[in-house]
Amino acid sequence: MPADSPDALAETLYPQLRRIARDLHWRYGAGETLRSTALVNECFLKLRASHGFADERHFLRTAARAMRQILINHAQARLTAKRGGGAVLAAFEDDLPDIYWESDERLLALNDALERLAVFAPRLAEIVEYRFFGGYSEREIGDMLDITERTVRRDWTKAKALMLIEMESAEAA
Repeated sequence: MPADSPDALAETLYPQLRRIARDLHWRYGAGETLRSTALVNECFLKLRASHGFADERHFLRTAARAMRQILINHAQARLTAKRGGGAVLAAFEDDLPDIYWESDERLLALNDALERLAVFAPRLAEIVEYRFFGGYSEREIGDMLDITERTVRRDWTKAKALMLIEMESAEAA
C-alpha cells in the first residue's frame, strides 16, 4: 500500500483525528463519545474515495474540509426534515455532534459567511475551516500553511471578527 494512499494515511493519522474530534467534543461540552467517533469515521469514508494525497499535511487539510462538509450536510438535512422535506437520515448521521454549533441555522450561516470570506481572504477562510471544523491547533495550522503560530493567531483574530460581521450583516438583511 503506497504511503500516500488514504488507507495508509488513515492508519497513521487516525489517532490524531480522533484526538482532534474528542478535543472538539470536550471543548463544546458534548457528552457522548460516539459522536466524535461517528464524525471521524464518516470523514474517513469520504477520504477513502480520494485518489491519493501529496503528504500528511494535504491529508489533514482535506480531512478538515471533509468534516466541514459532513457537518453542513447534516445540518441541511436536519433543517429539511424539520420543514417536512421528508429527508431520511442514515443511522450513523443521528450520532453526529450537535455540539459544534448552537443550531443548524447558525451552522449554515457560519458556512455562508465562510464562503464569502474565502472570496476576499482565502487564507483567513482556511484558518477558520482548519480551526473550527478541523480542530487543529495554531501550531498545526502554521505547519499546514507554512506560516508562524503568531501569524495564525493574528489571522484567527481577524477572521473571527470578519466572520461575526458577515454573520450579523446576513441576519440583519
